[in-house]
Amino acid sequence: MSGHNKWSKIKRKKGVTDREKSGLYSKHAKAISSAAKHNPNPETNQHLKQIIEQARKDGVPKENIKNALKRAKGVAENTKKIQIEAYGPAGTAILVIAETNNQNRTIQEIKSLLNNFDGKWASPGSVLWNFEKPKDTFNEWRPKFPQEISENDERELIKLVEALKNHEDVEGVYASAKI
Repeated sequence: MSGHNKWSKIKRKKGVTDREKSGLYSKHAKAISSAAKHNPNPETNQHLKQIIEQARKDGVPKENIKNALKRAKGVAENTKKIQIEAYGPAGTAILVIAETNNQNRTIQEIKSLLNNFDGKWASPGSVLWNFEKPKDTFNEWRPKFPQEISENDERELIKLVEALKNHEDVEGVYASAKI
């Protein structure tokens, strides 16, 4: 019966890995569809080209990329980009960029994640001033004044950021702490 336990461990690890891949593939597909809404040609849409290149680097199958482009051509759902501002451990400013077809649902789910990981919701504009968008980037934000935090706060912040990144509607999470 010793082989049974070994298979259980392998099956459990494989299940976790498969869920992570599925989530990653879904995020890439959503980003491709979103970027291709107005111009589905990667040769003339630089943003779409960058997203497709990143998807390929992350191992997304070509068929998934093609399907995402097809969906973008006939996208009927009305999605909206939102910015959510929050504070994490040691008062770290956090900026969450999401795209959703149901803003209320996404906001409530993000609020729940913040509560579960000791984050705090921030009013609009109270965090955004702490970030800048470098030229020639589409979804990148950098902190203007990166702050030092303790090792313990850093561990807690990483847990919070990972939980936020794993949300299906979240496209990016940016923190003002030096990690």
